[in-house]
Amino acid sequence: MSVNDIRAYVETLARQAREASRVMARADTGSKDTALRAIAAAIEERRESIQAKNQRDLAAGRQRGLSDALLDRLTLTDARIAAMAEGLRQIAALPDPVGEITDLKFRPSGIQVGRMRVPLGVIGIIYESRPNVTVDAAGLCLKAGNACILRGGSEAIHSNQALAACIRAGLERAGLPETAVQVVETTDRAAVGALLQMDRYVDVIVPRGGKGLIERIVAESRIPVIKHLDGVCHVYIDDRADLDKAVRIAVNAKTQRFGVCNAMETLLVHEAVADRVLPRLAQEFRRAGVELRGCERTCAIVGDCKPATEEDWYAEYLGPVLAVRVVDHLDMAIDHIARYGSAHTDAIVTEDYTRARRFLREVDSSSVMVNASTRFADGFEYGLGAEIGISTDKLHARGPVGLEGLTTQKFVVLGDGQIRT
Repeated sequence: MSVNDIRAYVETLARQAREASRVMARADTGSKDTALRAIAAAIEERRESIQAKNQRDLAAGRQRGLSDALLDRLTLTDARIAAMAEGLRQIAALPDPVGEITDLKFRPSGIQVGRMRVPLGVIGIIYESRPNVTVDAAGLCLKAGNACILRGGSEAIHSNQALAACIRAGLERAGLPETAVQVVETTDRAAVGALLQMDRYVDVIVPRGGKGLIERIVAESRIPVIKHLDGVCHVYIDDRADLDKAVRIAVNAKTQRFGVCNAMETLLVHEAVADRVLPRLAQEFRRAGVELRGCERTCAIVGDCKPATEEDWYAEYLGPVLAVRVVDHLDMAIDHIARYGSAHTDAIVTEDYTRARRFLREVDSSSVMVNASTRFADGFEYGLGAEIGISTDKLHARGPVGLEGLTTQKFVVLGDGQIRT
């Protein structure tokens, strides 16, 4: 297709999504939940067909030289397909946020003023590699009463089309418009650029993928974007920390899984406990195959630690590398996070209530934790049921974005004939 043809195709998708969003906004909870359960059933019924399409993607990926890690993310095993279906059923079981009225108060005039939670409208989601994002995104957007346009990576095109067919079948069974969820069928990158210009029809863009993808979307989009660029997460071990607790938390935050945005990338340690806790941590990290890069004081305590560069403090490694810095006090730790952090997730380990409160108040990140691993920064762990992504923005959503983050609020006024004088 030519560039003009692609733009016309994407505009058709966007216009259809806008029309479908009006139907979804008034859809009742029962219809949405019926659709979610029907999609889950269709995925299970068509498992073999989905896996056959997935094998086509995997074969093409091997030919293109995709890494083993990317091929693993692309693979739809029996367990992953079952997990997608179960995830949809879990979303169906969540409370419906749409239509909830809060803060209803009488005013002196006699009117009542409150806020009603309503869908955002049309959501464009641009993502890479993992076909399960197609199902997760569709499920969350549907439950929150939105229409969505999904543009997955070219490496998963056949898998995504197979899953899109299941989604359409579920929507039809529930009597909802099939155009409430549309998967972009072309792999041409021009489709992404066209979607980012559809501000007449699309209300928000959610990118999920590498930093390069997100930077491009932020630079080109005429539509508001919910995103985070980096996950440079910190754990600070205070001199009033329980050191056994500190070791457990720091090791989990780094090693439970390396390639995720909520893994610890920099460890900060108070100088008064560095001699006691760093050797213990170094031993644990060696066992896990983690390379340490530290400041001068860290290198003096941990013999096999490599000297850290200025770039290491900014780094999101997404792998078995950890930057370590010994700090003089809490203020120095907070200053370090403010300078080098990415406003994603930061944690303090301390038994001092006052210092914990200061850390919570002064660290300006989307998730701030006391005596807990940064790996908890996740929609499921927060009780949101699932998440469509994590936002480090301050408007409109911040932190893990679940159902509530896919809605907004409008003022509602209830009167009985009052007029303003």
